[in-house]
Amino acid sequence: MDRTRLGPTRPPPHPPGMSSVLERNIVALSRRRVEEERRASMQERVAEAVTRFTGSMTFVYLHLAFFGFWIVANLGLVPGVPPWDESFVVLAMMASVEAIFLSTFVLISQNRMQAAADKRADLDLQISLLAEHEVTKLVTLTKAMADHLGVRTAIDDEIPEITRNVAPEAVLDEIEAQAERPGGPGGG
Repeated sequence: MDRTRLGPTRPPPHPPGMSSVLERNIVALSRRRVEEERRASMQERVAEAVTRFTGSMTFVYLHLAFFGFWIVANLGLVPGVPPWDESFVVLAMMASVEAIFLSTFVLISQNRMQAAADKRADLDLQISLLAEHEVTKLVTLTKAMADHLGVRTAIDDEIPEITRNVAPEAVLDEIEAQAERPGGPGGG
């Protein structure tokens, strides 16, 4: 038995309409991402570029070389190079100032990423609410068909509850109320 061919001999066919919807969504999201990048301010682009570079191994190697040379030279281990910062105070100051700036660039990039994540979360919530609404309508329709055909099921008692639309405000209010109660999540 040939174990290298565990899958089908040819890929399964795409469900009708599925690939075009998927492709449309991918294209729409890609266009949106490109548009958001285009709308980014110059400061945001600079911060993103700096953050991307400082998060690279090239940045680490440059720092290893620079700080390594600085330390070795100021310990007097490089012939012909007189020490200029024997107490390493200047090196410490430079590293501190660099850390301040790099932290700021990282925070700017994180703020931008968080804003994008918030937009995606809002989109996810809207899609989830729409799907919940559509499922509720499908359950209502299915229940009507079952009633018409005289079909009874074990979950008939649950039908009134699952055919009600969810009010997101009520859910959020309950989550907040639970968090504030003693012994609840977040409540002392």
